[in-house]
Amino acid sequence: MSALVIAEHDHASLKGATLNTITAALACDADVHVLVAGHNAQAAAQAAAQVAGVAKVLLADDASLANGLAENVAATVLSVAGAYSHVLFPATASGKNVAPRVAAKLDVAQLSDVTAVKSADTFERPIYAGNAIATVQSTDGKKVITVRTTGFDAAPSTGGSAAVESVSAAGDSGKSAYVGSELAKSDRPELTAAKIIVSGGRALGSSEKFNEVMTPLADKLGAAIGASRAAVDAGYAPNDLQVGQTGKIVAPQLYVACGISGAIQHLAGMKDSKVIVAINKDPEAPIFSVADYGLEADLFEAVPALTQQI
Repeated sequence: MSALVIAEHDHASLKGATLNTITAALACDADVHVLVAGHNAQAAAQAAAQVAGVAKVLLADDASLANGLAENVAATVLSVAGAYSHVLFPATASGKNVAPRVAAKLDVAQLSDVTAVKSADTFERPIYAGNAIATVQSTDGKKVITVRTTGFDAAPSTGGSAAVESVSAAGDSGKSAYVGSELAKSDRPELTAAKIIVSGGRALGSSEKFNEVMTPLADKLGAAIGASRAAVDAGYAPNDLQVGQTGKIVAPQLYVACGISGAIQHLAGMKDSKVIVAINKDPEAPIFSVADYGLEADLFEAVPALTQQI
């Protein structure tokens, strides 16, 4: 058996989610190949070749792949997928955009948000916002899988020596076009890759208080800032900071939850964090059920005091 991992990259380097997905592919007991689909992406392909456990890297380098349009990437994946028993994508915005198109064209059922590999055809995935784990067995000839990256350790980025082979891109599908991007720039770590995250909830009361209380703590810790859905819906924080089932799934080394009650959908997005610290004045808040350290206190007093002591 052989597995194909669809790399997520910025053309110059691999993104961390690719390394977690390679670990999942190796657990399928298969030879692991990595497809780097991009434009002027030789550096990303070389980075993939250095990852431990990778047997071969396929480089599809074409202008039609420069902006990662899902239709074009999916067509390129399909052009090489015939040789593989498993096709794996990170369960990121990009992976979730491409994987269903590939599964539909191959006429197979997609296995989504896989968190564990039991065997080559049997996998675990969370359901009911992570309150239950389903064991799913697929009899399809090809398995199209999206991998929840928090469920797997990252493969070592060095130690491999795979060959890089050029393959033809499928070209422009003509079904979509890249118009432009408006990107928010920040000196902080990207939320899904951060080792430390401090998150605020609805208890902060306003966007002004959110920034006043959370930003100094994040600055002291060198942390990314997150928010609960309630805080985002109330306009305290932008949507791209939302952590949870309908936001971003994170698993940092340290997660500090300030004024977050711990609704099921939020816990689903952060409960795999290595150490969870909760600050909340409600002793019955569900967040304390998953916290390694809990502080029952008014966040407007506790967080500035904590910031001052760091």
